[in-house]
Amino acid sequence: MGQAATTAAEPGLRRRLGVFDAVVIGLGSMIGAGIFAALAPAAAAAGSGLLLGLGVAAVVAYCNATSSARLAARYPQSGGTYVYGRERLGDFWGYLAGWGFVVGKTASCAAMALTVGAYAWPGQAHAVAVGAVVALTAVNYAGVQKAAWLSRTIVAVVLAVLAAVVAACLGSGAADTGRLGAGPGAGLGGVLQAAGLLFFAFAGYARIATLGEEVRDPARTIPRAVPIALAITLVVYAAVAVAALSVLGAAGLGHAADPLAQAVRAAGVPGLAPVVRAGAAVAAAGSLLALILGVSRTTLAMARDRHLPHALAAVHPRFRVPHRAELAVGAVVAVLAGFADLRGAIGFSSFGVLAYYAVANASAWTLSPAEGRPPRLVPALGLAGCVLLAFSLPAGSIAAGAAVLAAGVAAYGIRRAVANRS
Repeated sequence: MGQAATTAAEPGLRRRLGVFDAVVIGLGSMIGAGIFAALAPAAAAAGSGLLLGLGVAAVVAYCNATSSARLAARYPQSGGTYVYGRERLGDFWGYLAGWGFVVGKTASCAAMALTVGAYAWPGQAHAVAVGAVVALTAVNYAGVQKAAWLSRTIVAVVLAVLAAVVAACLGSGAADTGRLGAGPGAGLGGVLQAAGLLFFAFAGYARIATLGEEVRDPARTIPRAVPIALAITLVVYAAVAVAALSVLGAAGLGHAADPLAQAVRAAGVPGLAPVVRAGAAVAAAGSLLALILGVSRTTLAMARDRHLPHALAAVHPRFRVPHRAELAVGAVVAVLAGFADLRGAIGFSSFGVLAYYAVANASAWTLSPAEGRPPRLVPALGLAGCVLLAFSLPAGSIAAGAAVLAAGVAAYGIRRAVANRS
């Protein structure tokens, strides 16, 4: 009751987003991150099993999306699984989900900022990354409607570029569908590791759920927007992966620093490479825009419950956005973008976000049929898949992710102990 009263007494966010805008924000996150950042390391892990890894990631993502959509319809508040875990499983599990999301997605923000820099100006990647974070934080600060409009423009540009890549690769004389399953495979472990890395790319639908307080008619809009965004992304991922494999093969794709630019060059269309590089920078910028949006909303929800500094719960009186949370997230991401490693950030992010979705599936399991519970198999498969993929990631990512989650648990325990003494 205390938590609800606190939330109700504070100014709410403005409900402006419909199905189309919610879908576009999800697409901007997923397509930007997946194609240009996760495809090459996933190919390096899985070899000829890349498409199988993509399929595994898609199944887990579908389960997570379904569980998240049902929960978001029942709890249309900013915070996503932080709220669901708190309401369905207890305060600790909500906190753990929120901590995993904020930490993991902050790493994702840094990865996307570095992707912008690597494609836009490779020699000054870190400086460009910091500049991108500052600029896009300012866009989010001005209001979610402006962010949705910019996301819509970015998604249109990126889809056009990816369509050109697919057409160039599959229509060239260099295309060879025999390469799709050719070459050495990495076994089950490699396929699962690739699925875990590709999961980084599918997690964009979380941005839809974390915007629960800014979506019109959330009980109807969120369950519609999540599967639509996921289905479109699946089709795009599969088409681009097949096109790139057909001209580069699994080994070439796995070693490529800029895989889609190399793919069009291998397809005999080198003039398209600069367009692809520009599209990659735009895609990563779109993903970064939506990521900052989602992390700031979870930060807002955790600050409302005082798991993070309560000052971050403030909502701007004019723009009706969590402006302090957005500025804090932007500042942290800007610092990370100045020093972080791109591929390491992807694995670290995946571990934290898989922990977040494990809590989402456990929360969905507790829903009753009257509350819109999905078939039992969905949250069960989603929970098992999240745990399996998390511990199939590279050892360094597992160690770093587990250490940061443990630090969060310790902080929670200390805070509770201090509160009990007082």
